Amino acid sequence: MLTRRSFIAASLLAAIKPAFAQAPAPGDPAAILTAIYTRAAKGKGDGGAAFVTENKAAKARYLSRALVALWAKADAHTPKGDVGPIDFDPVTNSQEPDVKSFKVDAEKTEADKATLTVTITGHRNDRKPADQIVRYDFVREAGGWKIDDIKGSSDGEAWSIRKMLTESLKS
Repeated sequence: MLTRRSFIAASLLAAIKPAFAQAPAPGDPAAILTAIYTRAAKGKGDGGAAFVTENKAAKARYLSRALVALWAKADAHTPKGDVGPIDFDPVTNSQEPDVKSFKVDAEKTEADKATLTVTITGHRNDRKPADQIVRYDFVREAGGWKIDDIKGSSDGEAWSIRKMLTESLKS
């Protein structure tokens, strides 16, 4: 039997449910980026996010299989003693990481792929506005989300991790 009290409770739950639906679910692209940037922003925000790409296990945790394979191929193609094709922290879009705060926005979300942007605010104010935005392409793999490309700009010049890795194989 539907009592007045249970009707009110059900109505309240229905009213607040959309607010909870807005929060990212664990493991979705927004939650992944929020966790990465929260860690990168700790302290003075100068620790960066090299932990995302520091070794094979980290790459496997965060990056798509295709991007991990491309990165490995590019690293193998790099002459011994040379700097690899990615010589900066792509997550913070900088040689010298500086993350004070950040904002994650979903551009496009589909069942098996998503594009999100992260707008970074640093402690210093020496970067162009376009250089403060990093775009992530995600793909769904094995029931989880993985980064398939990272894109941004440096001094107004656009870059893409996937493109840099591919270009490094041509030399």
